[in-house]
Amino acid sequence: MKKIKTRVLLGSPIHQKPPILRQFLDSLLRLKLDNIELDYYLIDDNEDEQSSLLLEEFKGNRDNVFLQTSGYRDPYIRDDTTHFWSANLVWKVANFKNMMIQRAALLKYDYLFLIDSDLLLHPLTLEHLAASGKDIISEVFWTQWQPNTILQPQVWMHDEYSQWERLPGERLSAEEISYRFNHFLTKLQIPGVYEVGGLGACTLISRHAIESGVSYNIIKNISYWGEDRHFCIRAAALGIPLYVDTHYPALHLYRDSDLSKVDDFIKSTALDLTADSDDILEPEPELIASEPLPIPLVRKRPKLTLTMIVKNESPHFLRQVLEAHREYIDEAVIIDDGSTDDTAALCLELLKGIPVHMVHNEISKFSNEIELRKQQWEEVIKIAPEWILNLDGDEMFEERFAGEIDTLLQEGNVELFCFRLYDFWNKDHYREDTYWRSHLSYRPFLLKYNKDFHYVWNELPQHCGRFPENIFELPHQLSNLRLKHLGWSKPEYRMEKYLRYMHLDPEGQYGWKEQYMSILDQQPKLIPWVE
Repeated sequence: MKKIKTRVLLGSPIHQKPPILRQFLDSLLRLKLDNIELDYYLIDDNEDEQSSLLLEEFKGNRDNVFLQTSGYRDPYIRDDTTHFWSANLVWKVANFKNMMIQRAALLKYDYLFLIDSDLLLHPLTLEHLAASGKDIISEVFWTQWQPNTILQPQVWMHDEYSQWERLPGERLSAEEISYRFNHFLTKLQIPGVYEVGGLGACTLISRHAIESGVSYNIIKNISYWGEDRHFCIRAAALGIPLYVDTHYPALHLYRDSDLSKVDDFIKSTALDLTADSDDILEPEPELIASEPLPIPLVRKRPKLTLTMIVKNESPHFLRQVLEAHREYIDEAVIIDDGSTDDTAALCLELLKGIPVHMVHNEISKFSNEIELRKQQWEEVIKIAPEWILNLDGDEMFEERFAGEIDTLLQEGNVELFCFRLYDFWNKDHYREDTYWRSHLSYRPFLLKYNKDFHYVWNELPQHCGRFPENIFELPHQLSNLRLKHLGWSKPEYRMEKYLRYMHLDPEGQYGWKEQYMSILDQQPKLIPWVE
């Protein structure tokens, strides 16, 4: 009697450079399919005509390849440092994946296998995942999201990308978070199947999960970035657990330079065609459980120095901000730039028990910001800092920063972290429009001091930057931790800032005059903040 094969639809939205795309397509042809009947649904979203030609060649005369043109020509910017995703690109891809889910449902496939076009698969991947019996399971891959950083898997346990276990409401010390983070990474290096909170990019989805209602539609009351997070949250709400398999890690060609790894990957994953496939596909039962593993000792974290420039901040947000910062800083360097109120005294009161180096400017230097920032820098490096956190008196991180900062400080190959800054227009909404979109990019706020690096400043009297301008030559990384800017959140504060900018830079020579004028807009677009 002929054995009935498992029907799988492989779906991939493709916007890819030709050299990487060629390797991806070749990888698909190496898949072992003894027990699989495989069809393809490929969406051509390429700008490069050569990539489109590669897809046409792949389709050729194959009747199991459905190739569809997206109709878009959106630019997707990436370099050998990182990839830059806009909200439009994210939800465009989400729509493509939803189309693939719909096709899999309509044609009653047993599984949909969604895969990104910069991955190379081990030949046994698909048969192994299908044999796992899980409704949603990803094969693991490891990536340096920024150059010279640690390798991290594409799966996580909770929130946007927190890679440690935590029970609801559980408050963890920085040491415990570091312990659990190391445990998670160590565990995933051992072949097994593990339940996770989030996954993506190389995911097998069963017909049962599809019929239950999984999708990549946005969940409107969740602000997490990326369509995979919304997919995973919806799946969890539907009662469908998420798993990662670590037997056959894929190779992620995240950068052009990763192409140098292809030959070794192909050699190391070549199949022994004489082997018994049942033996190959059978996972070791004892590795499916999440047994505790030996954890490396956590070293004492580096010192964190907070530095701020303040002026007459006492009646604003200074108390709220410093009460948050004192949970994780080791010392502070504060420039009191000509305050006429009790700002300096309040700083010392709120940071009592923490070493504070306070500098008083009798006359404010803010009209020539470069002089003030250089003064701030010189005062900080006098005390031999390790990590420098440079914030204003109206800026504070979201609550989870306190639990995750120690992990950042112990990243051995990173010297600069960048964060998104959200401009609050009232206590629980931030502004987003043409003139106010700082949260769509990443800015430097946390720097590891390197006494041997030659720092160079941007010599502008306004908007010169908090740090020297050449710090991006250092190994840096983007963080999903968000920074709240409270200084715009009351009408009277906005008026103060408007008058100050119009006095110091009336023609927008150093900034953006249209943005200055927009400060007084009566009906700005506001987005709810979700902590």
